[in-house]
Amino acid sequence: MPDLQTFEAPILPESSDTISLFKPFVPPEATHQVVDTLSSRWVGQGPKTTLFEQQFLSIESQHPYSTAIAVGSGTDALHLSYILAGIGEGDEVIVPLFTCTATNIPLLYLKADLKFVDISIDSLNVDLDALESSITDKTKAIVLVHYGGLPIDLDRIASISSKYGIPVIQDGAHSFGLRWKGLPMSSYSRYTMYSFQAIKHITTGDGGMILISSDTHESLTAEYNLATRLRWFGIDRQKKQSGTWENDIKEVGYKYQMTDLGASLGLASLAYADSIIAHRTKLLTLYRDLLKGINGIEFFSGNPTPADQEYIHAAWLCTVLVDERRNLQAKLLASNIESNQVHYRNDRYSIFKQHLNANAHFPNMDMIEDKYLVLPLHMAMRESDVIRICETIKSGW
Repeated sequence: MPDLQTFEAPILPESSDTISLFKPFVPPEATHQVVDTLSSRWVGQGPKTTLFEQQFLSIESQHPYSTAIAVGSGTDALHLSYILAGIGEGDEVIVPLFTCTATNIPLLYLKADLKFVDISIDSLNVDLDALESSITDKTKAIVLVHYGGLPIDLDRIASISSKYGIPVIQDGAHSFGLRWKGLPMSSYSRYTMYSFQAIKHITTGDGGMILISSDTHESLTAEYNLATRLRWFGIDRQKKQSGTWENDIKEVGYKYQMTDLGASLGLASLAYADSIIAHRTKLLTLYRDLLKGINGIEFFSGNPTPADQEYIHAAWLCTVLVDERRNLQAKLLASNIESNQVHYRNDRYSIFKQHLNANAHFPNMDMIEDKYLVLPLHMAMRESDVIRICETIKSGW
């Protein structure tokens, strides 16, 4: 057993006996897609990026006025979403305390004023009572994450957004395939981001997508045109490719486009959308059942198979609360099983310190910050792997 005073949780070397915490899902069809792209004239942004946008939109949106814009990362997608939402210097934005820093760092680019909200003690999602009580006349936007793929109450979110007239931006990095009362999560906000980073449900190597939902075709077209210009230096790329080179640049843009190489991986994976969610849900449900009754550990990922079908869990993470977390990590490590915390409360990072007032207090996060642990969950795992992990846990730590 490692010295727990200096214990770290390293990435283990790959072997037939190692159960990794994450592993990219790359379907066999991806090889053909990539080779086809390499033999074409389009390696950067081209027709496959457009096709990937169209196919992704058909899966993740049922809104009559919606569009999808593929970019180089989920962080790019959030940055552009925040710009589209009109967030600027000094604007107050309510954000989750517990999330990947990529949720909140793009707001620092814009010099916004972040207001962190504590977690709900039963889900690790934002506490909606705390969120609503944090709203002021200065609040410009609300940012949400569905931690691990477990949805926040999107009916209440829609009600809060309407009541206060505040737009909601959803960071859906964990949430491909999530449904709330039969609808994709993009039905509940104007801007929704998805991530295709290496270990997400589907990957484009790295990449992201913005889904925009609007009230009218005209407003949707205006936002789409703006977003696609911002994605490519502020240039109207379509006009440029049509031979109109003397285009004015009116906005400071970025190099945020997706490439057709990345889109090739995404297109191959989209064909597996239903089976990805089904397999991950099966593993998460097995974790829930096998961890019942083991002293010192609590399954903490929500109900992966709700009887009332109010939602479909995206099943991205299996999170547990553990007494003596480091002891369990060391036990798992000795058995060639990776585990880790994955995300960390953002108020602990120096870059966010200026956004904390002297009275900032997050009792729910304080209560569990030394207890939560993420166990392996990915497409390369079998049910026998979950059984092995749970038997290792059951033997004590």
